[in-house]
Amino acid sequence: MKGYMYILLCSNGQYYTGSTNDLDRRIEEHQKGEGSNFTKKHLPVVLVYYEEFQRIDDAFYREKQVQGWSRKKKEALIKQEYNKLPDLSRNYSQHGASTSSAPGDSGG
Repeated sequence: MKGYMYILLCSNGQYYTGSTNDLDRRIEEHQKGEGSNFTKKHLPVVLVYYEEFQRIDDAFYREKQVQGWSRKKKEALIKQEYNKLPDLSRNYSQHGASTSSAPGDSGG
């Protein structure tokens, strides 16, 4: 079963990272306030990035990986600035502690 890892930009400027097996349905659920407690409080949301996987468990693994990233690293991924990703991974303490991730930053 296919899977997707996605990043939403919420109305408060924070990113929400999730995974699902039906991206269109899941985004619609978020927009209706049925997606998660965090996105429900910060509508509307905008899909800013997604990756498609052949297996849902791979998408879930990627979701957990990206959730741990700093805001700067997520923005480099969103902007497809892949060359910046290794630098943003090297010494997190040099890049500040602002991740702007939602509490319990996950999706379904």
